[in-house]
Amino acid sequence: MIAPERSHEFGVPPLPRLSLVRGEGARFWDARGRSYVDLGASHGVGNLGACPPEVVRAITEQARELIHLGSGYANPVRTAFLERLLALLPASFSRVFLSNSGTEAVEAAIKIARSATGRTKVVAAMRGFHGRTMGSLSATWRRELREPFEPLVPGFVHVAFNDAAALEAAVDDSTALVLLEPVQGEGGVHVATAEFLERARSATERAGALLAFDEVQTGIARTGRLFAFERWGIVPDLLLLAKSLAGGVPIGATVTTNEVAGRFRGTHHSTFGGSPLACAAGLAALELTVRERLAERAERLGEVGRRALVSLPPERVRDVRGLGLLLGIELREKVAPYLAALQERGFLAIPAGATVLRLLPPLVISEPDWQAGLAAVQGVISGG
Repeated sequence: MIAPERSHEFGVPPLPRLSLVRGEGARFWDARGRSYVDLGASHGVGNLGACPPEVVRAITEQARELIHLGSGYANPVRTAFLERLLALLPASFSRVFLSNSGTEAVEAAIKIARSATGRTKVVAAMRGFHGRTMGSLSATWRRELREPFEPLVPGFVHVAFNDAAALEAAVDDSTALVLLEPVQGEGGVHVATAEFLERARSATERAGALLAFDEVQTGIARTGRLFAFERWGIVPDLLLLAKSLAGGVPIGATVTTNEVAGRFRGTHHSTFGGSPLACAAGLAALELTVRERLAERAERLGEVGRRALVSLPPERVRDVRGLGLLLGIELREKVAPYLAALQERGFLAIPAGATVLRLLPPLVISEPDWQAGLAAVQGVISGG
């Protein structure tokens, strides 16, 4: 159902929007009882679908015990969550700063890198998206997001994504941080090449800079690996996580090494970061993701999707690309009409820029719903 009222939310366009009242797995329902298949996972938050029972149970049980606790105190569920997360990562990672969102995870990484290196320059990629707070927005490339808030934080430069030579030329002895997405989600679903990431690693090591991978969207099994960097075997100094990390509860994590943390000077803090409620949800979400082998499932269903989409008409489609269940269909025209047509058919997809249709379904989507979603995409693009 389309809500007739205008939005009262600041920053949200005052237009009628689809009003959804309930969710289960990869389906939502409106107030009239119509169901919609979720092909966007609420911009990557819903890897486990809507209301995963294990996460609901963990939240409910934790809420009876302790909802919030300041970070100055120890708490067993926070410790358990951190230990489980670190156990899933390479041994070099040993320290975690917990916050509430991806943009906060990025802000923490920028502060850590500048403090630990004593430098200020941050190198990021064109088409990249890292958030909307002032530091993360400075790392974000899209002009229409940046211009209304300029001047932004100084010291940020952007190079073409997958241009290894340009990146190497930009990294020098003034560079604190190179900040990259292994797959640019908001920027059009562009996958990094092995050469680009390898040379980013070697360039930062030569210059004494730090390398951060923003896996806010690609992390937690989305790309067919638990963390996307595992596909290339290139381990960064900082790993940034959020979105689906706690199964839908707000959380952010900036993961780093003892060596980097030991060089940090100054302070950083988040009032709500690492609350018992978020950590209980995060622990349940990690256990479910691993137990159900959702990374392997994303790899398999992603391949099903690529095979289905390769036959899309070239007169309407420029390219199909992605990893796992993060797929982008680059069209030769604006994507908005196609998204509207999908919604009319009962499927909710999202854009990745003005001309890219992004498929980002929950990793728990049933195979019949995934096949139906792919058929709907083929139908609206092919005109069927």
